[in-house]
Amino acid sequence: MTQHENTPDGSGRPSRRIFLRGAMAGTAAAAGLGVSGAWAGSAAAAPGGFPDYRHLKPLLTPSQLRYNPTGEIIFPCIRGVYDRLSSPLGRYYLYYAPHDAPGGICLAYGDSLEGPFTEYHANPLVANDWQPHYKVSHVSSPHVLWNEDVREMWLYFHGENHTTRLARSKDGITFTYDRTVLTKDMLPAGTNETSYARVFRHDLPARGARYVMLFMVNNQSNHRDIGWGWSADGRAWTFAQQPLIRHSDVGVNNLSGPHLLTRGSSAYVVYHTGKENGGNMLISEVGNDFSRREHLGVFYDSSSAAPENGRAASPSFGTDRGVPYMVYEAGERLGGSIAVARG
Repeated sequence: MTQHENTPDGSGRPSRRIFLRGAMAGTAAAAGLGVSGAWAGSAAAAPGGFPDYRHLKPLLTPSQLRYNPTGEIIFPCIRGVYDRLSSPLGRYYLYYAPHDAPGGICLAYGDSLEGPFTEYHANPLVANDWQPHYKVSHVSSPHVLWNEDVREMWLYFHGENHTTRLARSKDGITFTYDRTVLTKDMLPAGTNETSYARVFRHDLPARGARYVMLFMVNNQSNHRDIGWGWSADGRAWTFAQQPLIRHSDVGVNNLSGPHLLTRGSSAYVVYHTGKENGGNMLISEVGNDFSRREHLGVFYDSSSAAPENGRAASPSFGTDRGVPYMVYEAGERLGGSIAVARG
């Protein structure tokens, strides 16, 4: 692991992306980490040398939340803010949302990735009616990127299921609307869903790009694949017209919840399958330039026991004092909790 690299702000501190990549290069055994949880031994080792994540506990359960319009929450995004924002509410911000109407982009905060997390008192941060920009049935799937270039939190979120938008914030709480960044009309005719997008700082010099977007794409076949795009600034995007990973490539009906991980000189995509195909997270190596398609198998094997009940989905990754964690959906789609696993 490179211990120090110059960051865009010239601080000399290692970027969080480099730190996370280095943490993932070691295994839990090598780090001497303990494992806790009622069924911590259930997860299979991840391929590619990534940590063997083990479930710890739920972090957020809908019935315990003040803002709970639909009884369900999805798509966590965890971000360390202690060294980025002035006077944050906690060391870590956890973004999430209900999916069904009206949805709403929400925030919880805490000082450890193992919790506890406190619900922000004025959720939702972003609602389904934001005049004069849009009025939709719901907004959901928050992904927040720390944009080092402008030192802002950039929020990508969907609503409706065929449109992804961008909003920006200096404090991670109050957001200013920016623009639409992805719609179904930017993909081939017949595309009807382009949602659950996550954006990552990742250089693709041959494409003149510094950011990569991964998202779920659906069409009239009603089989969901992983799409992708690239951008120089995170605002204006070019999208591949063919999926990055097709459901048929890995022998399942649907794929969703993609997340980019880097290790060494290569890049990987982690994504989940539907419960009918095991409800696990899989991993594919795409290479640092996204030219590879090597499907490596199960990244995280969901347990049949509660709270996963045969489904683990939509991972987001972080480190807490050098220990790698994965925050994810545990349980039935639209019927589970936000949980944490430790590597």
